[in-house]
Amino acid sequence: MPDDAHPQYSDKGMPFRRLGPSGLRVPLLSLGGWLTIGGSVVGDPVKDIMRTAFENGINMFDTAEDYSKGKSEKEMGRVIKELNLRRTDLVISTKIFWGPRDGHNDNGLSRKHIIEGAQECLDRLQLTYVDVIFAHRCDITVPMEEIVRAFNYVIEKGWAFYWGTSEWTAQQIEEAHHVATKLNLIAPVAEQCKHNMFHRERPEKEYAPLYEKYRLGTTAFSPLELGILTGKYNDGIPPDSRFATEGMFEGMVDRAEGQEKIRKVRELTKIADGLGATPTALALAWVAKNPNTSTVILGVSSVKQLLENIKALEVLPKMTDTVMHQIEDILNNKPAIEPNHGRPLLDKFGRL
Repeated sequence: MPDDAHPQYSDKGMPFRRLGPSGLRVPLLSLGGWLTIGGSVVGDPVKDIMRTAFENGINMFDTAEDYSKGKSEKEMGRVIKELNLRRTDLVISTKIFWGPRDGHNDNGLSRKHIIEGAQECLDRLQLTYVDVIFAHRCDITVPMEEIVRAFNYVIEKGWAFYWGTSEWTAQQIEEAHHVATKLNLIAPVAEQCKHNMFHRERPEKEYAPLYEKYRLGTTAFSPLELGILTGKYNDGIPPDSRFATEGMFEGMVDRAEGQEKIRKVRELTKIADGLGATPTALALAWVAKNPNTSTVILGVSSVKQLLENIKALEVLPKMTDTVMHQIEDILNNKPAIEPNHGRPLLDKFGRL
């Protein structure tokens, strides 16, 4: 293959959805770098994972300035260059808030850090632009107008095409929209939030008005609850697992709450077995089933793990109403709807 020839992208049947209300199409499954790429996984294994993802229709890669203090961005940028991937075939997202240094203006969402941080992200990625730049958290010490203006500037400079939020409250996202509308600036199109079978209150209840009002889309991270939903902890803690090797997660499985989660995963495993699937594929398909999910971010440390995760696409068509009800009965944690304070029900065929 000539040096200037790019690998040909094929979606390989990967479903695509719009990123919130935007025209940007993203694959239903994407690859993230949190805890793995640039951290526990470096060098050739990163190339193997990203190549396999690309060859299986995953062309969206998500990272952040904070992931492994910038090393995640460096690894992804290096691999994109070494694989000679065509930039227009890719959707790249990164996040701004916690910079790789500790100075007062090297963190947060001041105009200074958003602009300087975005430039440093691009340098580490060896790219001239990213498709989406997220505010990794909301900075309550900075006026919302300054935050929205700064991200608008980043987009106008061509360093990003869209911006989004990550783990913001609904009220903060609403405020950003009000500021953008008032000042004729660009509003966020997506929220990168934690969403899985055990973490539902914010993505399914708190954000519900935003889906309806702004067509907000989510890029869901931690869809496997740090691996608990894979079933690998059903019979104890493997010595090479995250809960055994990484101190920040120590004790999470041993506590009463963790044991209750594992009990539920054992029941979910039976449903997965009945569908000819793994608990991992079932859990990923469950998040993907939600119409407000734009993409489910996979976090893997090997090609084998990636290919197992991709099998969620085979399970998605099997997620019938009956299966979803069976899962709901096991989870028993569906967020309660807002009370109507005794008002009689409206006609179900009319508009609410």
